[in-house]
Amino acid sequence: MAKKDKFYTVWKGSRPGIYTSWKDCKAAITNYKGAQYKSFPTFEAAKKAYNGKYEDYKGKKITSSTLSKEQIDKIGKPNYHSISVDAASSGNPGIMEYRGVDTKTKKELFKQGPFKQGTNNIGEFLALVHGLAFLKQQNSDKIIYTDSKTAMSWVRKKSCNSKLPETPENKVVFDLVRRAISWLEKNTYSTTIVKWETKAWGEIPADFGRK
Repeated sequence: MAKKDKFYTVWKGSRPGIYTSWKDCKAAITNYKGAQYKSFPTFEAAKKAYNGKYEDYKGKKITSSTLSKEQIDKIGKPNYHSISVDAASSGNPGIMEYRGVDTKTKKELFKQGPFKQGTNNIGEFLALVHGLAFLKQQNSDKIIYTDSKTAMSWVRKKSCNSKLPETPENKVVFDLVRRAISWLEKNTYSTTIVKWETKAWGEIPADFGRK
């Protein structure tokens, strides 16, 4: 039986990020004092961990989680009268971009970036607000999917709680954040925001495919 692929999350290292091979992961942590890293059975699990804290996963055994047919049937299928948004960041912080697509056709509806420095959480937040503004401008009754609970929380609170400090290098990203928060404060919307069920449906259609 072929050995299953693993994904490696590096929270602290010379190049934080998600890696698909131990060789690349090792290169990112070698000679880095206090490196924080862990392997995961799926990209989804590695991505979720990357958006969280190392302390929450340290010492825990991570196994692949799958849903039963009954669970999948209960969740049902995606609502294709919708758009999906997602972001990608090469490093945390690192080069970041985000986009929105038609859920069914995967046709790209909008895209921003890549930006020199940002985080995945910031990108997910900007993508979600951009999607809300896009649908309102189109006077559309479609729903919007995101796979980020953090982005959903920030939108509800009309705030971006990133710990990333603003610098000249990422000023353009923070300008977009301020613009997004201003839009949330000045606008109302009827769009329903729905969490994408990755375990049942696979990667969100707006995913950038960085595996």
